[in-house]
Amino acid sequence: MSTNKDYFSLAEIAKICKTDVTGNQLNNPVIFDLLTDSRNITSIDNCLFFALISKRNDGHKYIPELYQKGMRSFVISILPDDINDYPEASFILVKDTLKALQTITANHRKLFNIPVIGITGSNGKTIVKEWLYQLLSDDKKIVKNPKSYNSQIGVPLSVWQMKAEHELAIFEAGISEPDEMDKLQAIIQPTIGIFTNIGHAHDENFIHKEQKIAEKLKLFTKVSALIYCADYLEIKERILKSESLRNIPFFTWSKKNTANLSIQQIDKNTKKSTITAIYNTEKLSIEIPFTDDASIENAIHCWVVLLYLNYSNEFIEQRMRLLHPIAMRLELKEGVNNCSVINDSYSSDIDSLSIAIDFLNQQKQHLKKTVILSDILQSGREDKHLYSEIADLLEKKNVNRLIGIGHAISKQAQLFNLEKSFYQSTDEFLKDFLYSNFNNETILVKGARIFEFEKINQVLQQKAHETVLEINLNAIIHNLNYYRSRLNPGTKLMAMVKAFSYGSGSFEIANTLQFHHVDYLAVAYADEGVELRKAGITLPIMVMNPEEQSFDTIIKYKLEPEIYSLRVFSLLEEIIKLHLAGSQQVINIHIKLDTGMHRLGFEHKDLAELTERIKNNPQIQVQSVFSHLSASEDSQYDDFTHQQINLLTSMCKTIEDGLGYKVIRHILNSAGIIRFPEAQFEMVRLGIGLYGIASVGIEQKELENVGTLKTIISQIKHIPKNDTIGYSRKWIAKEDMNIAIIPIGYADGLNRKLGNGKGKVLINNMFVPIIGNICMDMCMVDISGIDAKENDEVIIFGEKYPVTYLAEEIDTIPYEILTTISRRVKRIFYQE
Repeated sequence: MSTNKDYFSLAEIAKICKTDVTGNQLNNPVIFDLLTDSRNITSIDNCLFFALISKRNDGHKYIPELYQKGMRSFVISILPDDINDYPEASFILVKDTLKALQTITANHRKLFNIPVIGITGSNGKTIVKEWLYQLLSDDKKIVKNPKSYNSQIGVPLSVWQMKAEHELAIFEAGISEPDEMDKLQAIIQPTIGIFTNIGHAHDENFIHKEQKIAEKLKLFTKVSALIYCADYLEIKERILKSESLRNIPFFTWSKKNTANLSIQQIDKNTKKSTITAIYNTEKLSIEIPFTDDASIENAIHCWVVLLYLNYSNEFIEQRMRLLHPIAMRLELKEGVNNCSVINDSYSSDIDSLSIAIDFLNQQKQHLKKTVILSDILQSGREDKHLYSEIADLLEKKNVNRLIGIGHAISKQAQLFNLEKSFYQSTDEFLKDFLYSNFNNETILVKGARIFEFEKINQVLQQKAHETVLEINLNAIIHNLNYYRSRLNPGTKLMAMVKAFSYGSGSFEIANTLQFHHVDYLAVAYADEGVELRKAGITLPIMVMNPEEQSFDTIIKYKLEPEIYSLRVFSLLEEIIKLHLAGSQQVINIHIKLDTGMHRLGFEHKDLAELTERIKNNPQIQVQSVFSHLSASEDSQYDDFTHQQINLLTSMCKTIEDGLGYKVIRHILNSAGIIRFPEAQFEMVRLGIGLYGIASVGIEQKELENVGTLKTIISQIKHIPKNDTIGYSRKWIAKEDMNIAIIPIGYADGLNRKLGNGKGKVLINNMFVPIIGNICMDMCMVDISGIDAKENDEVIIFGEKYPVTYLAEEIDTIPYEILTTISRRVKRIFYQE
């Protein structure tokens, strides 16, 4: 073994993989860090990169870039074309790099003989894991998955964090299809198991629910105890029938039947719940600061675990009162003084800090990056070693400024070699810091809940009214990857971010797309492209509607205009003569063809003159030739669609023959990607599908909801029979009724046609009609007969009430609903 008992040397890892090191034999570092994403480098010398291959990507193509950055250790399944290009690199060649990652971390797990809690189930895994950490971390040094790293890749990376200092490990495991849990069991090797519950997630990948339960139960085949709720009868029956669990002791809880912990009563009041139970004939109770059923179930699971671990109920009761919510996402919002603010103000540990800084570094809209960081609590490590590691992390992640808050971090100020300031408390920071010192930067607010960093967030965020559009960046990534999975290898992807990214946001969406390696962006007008360039977007950007006065700007910001007529081409020629004569600068253009939609575009008769003029101007280069499909989503027009595709093919050949070089061709939109895969050519354009809206019904189940438009109840009123409501007295109360006034109106993008009972909103999972005329800034809804109070959340559209349904109410399309949402509606971007 290596001299560091927690980790393996490179040569030892090769031996675990039953192979040898290829390339530089002298390079044999002890490996501390495993890297699967080339964008998230934290160290070089003691890091091992795994070139993972998926349906959508291949890690091998990032090896040259990593080598240039100093990386020297790689696990690969395909040798480089010329290994001599990497004279200092060491390669471990295996058949399957993911299997190698899992095998290496399974061997790492065997180095430790400590209790390991393994958690699975459809819901609650992350909350139970994080709450167990809250309950026990004052007494034990604990290692756990960061955030929800519970996948085939996330679990190995989590288990790799185990060190000799740890006394307890808590790992969650998630699966999406059969034959996955065996692999995670071998890596986690849990000694205590928790099965939280069973739901409908990933049902489509299993024959039936019993198969899904059986797959999840494979995590527990070697545990010393399995904890579950006996009220989930399908789980209970499957456990009792399982041969592999026959000798496993069970530790159960139930509200209905006999169990180790029998729940007798649950009393809820405004802000807390008291749970009473019988355990070993003794009556016990706990109190938690939550009232929702999901939190109560998660808390009982934690209660049972602590009882099994022989903690006294007095101890448990005391700790349960201190449970606090788990922030499951990072939020990005507009801040004061042209800043962007990332809110992660509910947790503080070094693993989640690294994830949050990676998200910070995705943001390219500002050059300066600031981290506001509290003391890291309950780490179980000496402060000097802990904050040395954090200082190293901030330096390697190119953070420009640190604002440290707390006694511990302040005492280690000398460790941080960057712009810095320190405060003993949040109140001291709020009192003494000059907020004018925040300007044109991205700020990560990251702190333990006890520091109440929500106060800092309130000060830093740009003021806006209570109606917000939440944008789920994870859903954007999921939808992008879904469409990528439908593409042929090598097919490029252009993402449409015009019209403020279909109302979803500008640079925030573009940053995410750039980080995930789309090939092109497309905007409608030059000023949209300029905004992206100023926000640090370096991807090629096509401008679809170049105006005469915008060509100077297009050239200045290296945008690429769509050329759709000889008139527009003449404008480009004039600008080149005026500003670029004698220079070597080449302008990339995209030629738009009219293949039948009869909007913008060249016709066949124009092509000879066009190609001749392009050939005669060495400063113009055609990047792509494209067209728009008129009805790709509608099968009754498939013959016409094929006609358009064939016309693009022939017209493009004419252009290529005239120019003497090949160009990128593209005609498919979101619906076309699904319905006409044979016409992918060299590139496709992804628009509305990226934002979670299927143009073809069969694909909707594959997409995730991206945007949720929500507001709150401002006021509740009782309206007597025969009174009228709203402008023009359009709504008459036919009987006594209760109404809620909500702060969203047509100036926010809520269409007036939705008034007077035509539209509806969702309050506390109940649909209520919009009544009266919709006003400029607000509207009224009928809440008679439902449980609602002022400040309750109101969903205009979202996952439970898709924007497509809202559009159908007024006979329009989702595009119109999304693109008319006013910019005064604050966008909140979040990533889990």
